[in-house]
Amino acid sequence: MFTEAGCEGSVAVLDIDSEHRVMFGDPEPMVAASTFKIVVALELFCQAAEGSLDPAERVRLSPAQATPGGQGFCIFEDEAEVSLRDVARMMLTISDNTATDLLIRRVSLPRIHARLGRLGLDRIRLAGTIQQEFDAIGRDTGHTGWTEMTRAMNEAASPADAERIWERALASPSLQPGRITSATAGQMAALLKLVWLDQAGPAAACRTVRTLLGQQRLTRKIATGFGDGVRVAAKSGTLPGCASNDAGVVEYPDGSRFAVAVFTRPAGPGGRALPADSVIGAAARLAVEHLHRRRPTLPSPASRTSHSSWSSSVYPSLPNGPRTWAQTSLPSALTATEPPSA
Repeated sequence: MFTEAGCEGSVAVLDIDSEHRVMFGDPEPMVAASTFKIVVALELFCQAAEGSLDPAERVRLSPAQATPGGQGFCIFEDEAEVSLRDVARMMLTISDNTATDLLIRRVSLPRIHARLGRLGLDRIRLAGTIQQEFDAIGRDTGHTGWTEMTRAMNEAASPADAERIWERALASPSLQPGRITSATAGQMAALLKLVWLDQAGPAAACRTVRTLLGQQRLTRKIATGFGDGVRVAAKSGTLPGCASNDAGVVEYPDGSRFAVAVFTRPAGPGGRALPADSVIGAAARLAVEHLHRRRPTLPSPASRTSHSSWSSSVYPSLPNGPRTWAQTSLPSALTATEPPSA
């Protein structure tokens, strides 16, 4: 599937209510893109639940402090005052980079990594703020930072000259996993499972993260693989020419729940192709349905403790993805792992 789309991929699906899982692809960290914003939100609301900060605290954002991103606070012309809680909402629902950098500075990278370490998720690593990462890429292209690089692209004599600058950016050492914020699909799925089980931190913090993920509307990648009646709460991430990812939770009407992460990148040296969103959705659906078919019958959702706590504004499910994927048995390359022996 990924090969036909001209990319490489890593898929992790964990049954939230059992030890069953499907893992496929590169176990090494890949560029996380904006999926890492789940981690920042978790740390914010854990600190709030623990009394280290007040989520209603007001902060002022100036256009001069904006981090490039295409949407959100970076396109504001005037100062804005907003609560930390709503800054996090902007970060998760529309992937606002300015909001993300403000929160990273507020909660601190050492505390983010300390919590991940306690959860056993040491392969999710943040390299810094998004602005710091952008500036490192800009310096690798021979400019003083991201702003000067983008100015040079905008003022280039021809589209071909601008493209050459962007090609240097995509070849930047600062875009290599470990130099830029990175994660494995397996650990990102594991984090989501912990959030849905109220085990990633205080229950109130986990509940808030679930609610905000349910309000995400910017892109629909995993969700493209599922039809009516299946709920998806997710955070996507895209870095053009480098990574297209999604991480979230899929919940069926029978109450079965699956934490899913799909990370993709161009195939081979010099590759730039990224898959269509429907390919990510199809890969997710293949793995999820393999586990869903193997599950024992669960108690009805009303008769068991629910940890979903999603907002009523969760976006509606999309029509089914390509039926050729949905009707295909799990490829041999996708390996199902049974629960460990007692």
